[in-house]
Amino acid sequence: MSYLATIKKTPALLVLLALLGSVSGCSTWLTGNFKKPDLQLVDVELVHAKLLEQQFVLHFRVDNPNSKSLPMRSINYRLLLNDTPLATGSNNQWLTVPANGHAYFKIPVHTNLWRHMKVVVRMLEKPDQPIHYALHADVKTGLLFSKKINIVRHGDIIPGDYIRE
Repeated sequence: MSYLATIKKTPALLVLLALLGSVSGCSTWLTGNFKKPDLQLVDVELVHAKLLEQQFVLHFRVDNPNSKSLPMRSINYRLLLNDTPLATGSNNQWLTVPANGHAYFKIPVHTNLWRHMKVVVRMLEKPDQPIHYALHADVKTGLLFSKKINIVRHGDIIPGDYIRE
């Protein structure tokens, strides 16, 4: 083989070695060592509210209990208040959560609560009564080999705790 032919094959060989090296890093997510990340809704910011459209920003925190960084590629979510849909959507924002660390991200949401107005008003009539929330999320992780993680969180919020005088 000539020297010129060897030089032409070198870039292809380097690309192949780089791909094989990156696959080995993804193998952690395919084994039983993977621990599910924790996703928390930490704040709901009201941006704009009109009769037929409301705009919110949902603030999330992701905790990664793994010893490898966690690349997140997308999230599909559904947020319910007392089984009433508040927001549903998806976001393809990429985020890398450091190993044994956490990261924050925001998702803008447009919704129309008009059809649920009576239910929402009834929830808010008693500010000392808890409102049950449920967050359902499907998170896609990984770079070459994606893994879909289903996360469900439930809890209660008390509207009176958020009223500022």
